[in-house]
Amino acid sequence: EVQFVESGGGVVQAGGSLRLSCAASGFPFDDYAVGWFRQAPGKKRDGVSCINSSDGTVYYADSVKGRFTISSANDDKTVFLLMNSLKPEDTADYYCAADWERSSAYGWRKTVEYWGQGTQVTVYL
Repeated sequence: EVQFVESGGGVVQAGGSLRLSCAASGFPFDDYAVGWFRQAPGKKRDGVSCINSSDGTVYYADSVKGRFTISSANDDKTVFLLMNSLKPEDTADYYCAADWERSSAYGWRKTVEYWGQGTQVTVYL
């Protein structure tokens, strides 16, 4: 059974930082790109970032480049998203996800194989 344990969401003032964690199990972690989507109220779900732990390639959406950093602890099958310089527009539910290993090079596909339950991030002025 595929499982994601997501943590690290919360409420933070603009300019602050949060670190999301996603501990994955139930699939071959090294054969997938693992990372995050987000969905703001009333908007569609968008890909944020992902990492291929076997070759280290990473993907970032343009909206988070330079502010967010993704990393992985392969032995623990855990992916981290360090979010710095947070803005109110970063407010969303953040979902851990896993899909095609080359997503880290080309970006997330429209349909993703595995989803987590989500963790909420709220950024206020």
